[in-house]
Amino acid sequence: MSFNLNNITRENVKGLSPYSSARDEYVSDGSTMVFLDANENPFENGVNRYPDPQQRGLKAILAEQKGIKEENILLGNGSDEVLDLLFRAFCEPKQDNIITLPPTYGMYKVLSGINMVENKEVLLTNDFQPNVSEIKNTIDEHTKLLFICSPNNPTGNSFSTQNIEELLNSFNGLVVIDEAYIDFSSEESWTSKLSEYPNLIVTQTLSKAYGMAGIRLGICIASAEIIAVINKIKPPYNVNQLTQEKATSRVLDTASVKNEVSQILAERIKVEETLKTVSFVERIYPTDANFILAKVDDATLRYEQLLAQGVVVRNRTTQPLCENTLRFTVGSATENKTLAKALKMI
Repeated sequence: MSFNLNNITRENVKGLSPYSSARDEYVSDGSTMVFLDANENPFENGVNRYPDPQQRGLKAILAEQKGIKEENILLGNGSDEVLDLLFRAFCEPKQDNIITLPPTYGMYKVLSGINMVENKEVLLTNDFQPNVSEIKNTIDEHTKLLFICSPNNPTGNSFSTQNIEELLNSFNGLVVIDEAYIDFSSEESWTSKLSEYPNLIVTQTLSKAYGMAGIRLGICIASAEIIAVINKIKPPYNVNQLTQEKATSRVLDTASVKNEVSQILAERIKVEETLKTVSFVERIYPTDANFILAKVDDATLRYEQLLAQGVVVRNRTTQPLCENTLRFTVGSATENKTLAKALKMI
């Protein structure tokens, strides 16, 4: 493989000069500054000033925790913004294509439609692993992005390291590994192999293990060269001040995050044990995430019955390879007891 970032970057993006605010154009020496550059309201209330457009403080913490450099990180308004920026930076509308591996996260397909980029689907194998030979056969000169969700949503399993490495080594485009659920997995994050693969992009989130779904903070980790391209097109103040403050506080509280992840993993075992006792549950799939996919006799019926009991789960029966499956998020101990009771009632 001979990966060349310049070859896959959109022509209009190559020559683009990003919007630059005055806050981008100086480095503070720590002295008190008088901000008369951005037409802000001068009366302090905590959010009257524009936020740091590069989220430097938060990036510094994340870089240290993840063993990477700040230049390898881009932050977005949720992972969905990060994913959308990848389309806009590298995929020419009505010309290029991406590859996704259903059953998988539905936003990849939605974003391909929004950006007028063909989505080529290659189904996972029956054991929910990438079909490497079929993926290779599907790649053409206009394939720019390959989306790999591992641990995978909705199946819950992690993908074979060997399979992913083979794709990284053979594909001249960008391999995007979505690690939204990596904190619940025993597998090592692909961020540790960033220096080995120039075409590797890893996306992560604070919405799952960190419990910050409400603040919308997505993380893109890649080479400095890839991040520089994406930075050209991101909105100048895409991560607001309140999000930056809340995220900073949370990522510094490593003990609480670790404790909550441990509790979720312990509860995951309990939910699995509960599902094993349910007569209409036919199969429980292995999971590396904070949810469990289970095959039942009639997913739509059981979904409606649980809803009537006040429990909302996810009916995945319309997804490829997921006929008559329900996805159960692992809740708190109290919520999981409510689920167990509801399952017994039906």
